[in-house]
Amino acid sequence: MPSHPISKIFVVGGTGAQGLPVIGALVADKKYAVRALSRDPGSRRAKALLELGNVEIFEGTFADESTLREGFRGCDGAYINIDGFNTGEKTEMYWAIRSYEIAIEEGVKFFVYGNLDFALKKAGYDSRFRTGHYDGKGRIAEWILWQNQANRDRMGAAVFTTGPYMEMAISAMTPMTPSVEDGVVTWRVPLGDGAVPHVALDDCGYYARWLFDNAERANGMNLEVAIEHVGYRELATAFENVTGHPAKYIDTDLEDYWSGGPLSRAARMPAGYNADPSDKSTMSVQDNFTGFWNIWKYGVVQRDYALLDEIHPNRIKSVEEWLRREDQLGRELGKGGLWERLQPENLYSAPPVLKVSEDGRKGRL
Repeated sequence: MPSHPISKIFVVGGTGAQGLPVIGALVADKKYAVRALSRDPGSRRAKALLELGNVEIFEGTFADESTLREGFRGCDGAYINIDGFNTGEKTEMYWAIRSYEIAIEEGVKFFVYGNLDFALKKAGYDSRFRTGHYDGKGRIAEWILWQNQANRDRMGAAVFTTGPYMEMAISAMTPMTPSVEDGVVTWRVPLGDGAVPHVALDDCGYYARWLFDNAERANGMNLEVAIEHVGYRELATAFENVTGHPAKYIDTDLEDYWSGGPLSRAARMPAGYNADPSDKSTMSVQDNFTGFWNIWKYGVVQRDYALLDEIHPNRIKSVEEWLRREDQLGRELGKGGLWERLQPENLYSAPPVLKVSEDGRKGRL
């Protein structure tokens, strides 16, 4: 662990949905400076990071050892959240391992790994729950925490495990994009009576900052976060309570979801747009997100909400609270309330929350 305060943090994934609030929280009071990696320093998201102050944009790709070395060099901390929808499962695992190894070599003192649940393991290795973009991260998170047992005094490490962003339930081009049917906001997803441990992006910023501020306690920790386990009937009721407009959840079988749901057009594509479709380890979007929905439908993933209350006493604790905040924020920013924002002409013209959707499934590693 560092004998001096962490002051400069190298961030991989800074222009992603999670990266923007994480970097915003890190530099909010100028305690930390951030070096953020970006393939496109001229992008809308990279420019938004620069506007925060105390942020430098470092051009390059995480899939390059020399770039990683230069990025880590001179930094005390690291926040590594590789985009599995760019790389695919296999490539993400390789570069996550190399990121950890190179960070130690370059003298980084505290390493935070942006993670998702190792759902396949949590489900007892039942392949109905195999979800490449989750399991790839989850395997590496366990590897990092195992390595940390030997290396914790040289470079501390923590794992930050999130989940589906709550923002995805009101954004275009996500697995749970809603529609408006006969004047009713409608979520048609294969969730049954299950629930999704949705995460608020603003809370992600707080938790990531907490890990760096409390590096000694966080060393060796897997911090698993969420607002709450959100059932979609409860989501629809909360939407009605907040907006005064009708909403409903329709449980959908997988066949109907894949024939006409929000991801249906991409069903046969590789889940990672730079993954090799001819590689038999590459999952299709359909296979990947079938596992994804099974995770939530059958309650594979749990959270310690008492711990989250301790770490973040003012965290968002319910879907209705989150919707009220989002509705108010949208009005303040001139976007309109949630009802207006979910009308198709507004939903599909707004910038998507997920970077993969904004990039249009294209680009290099």
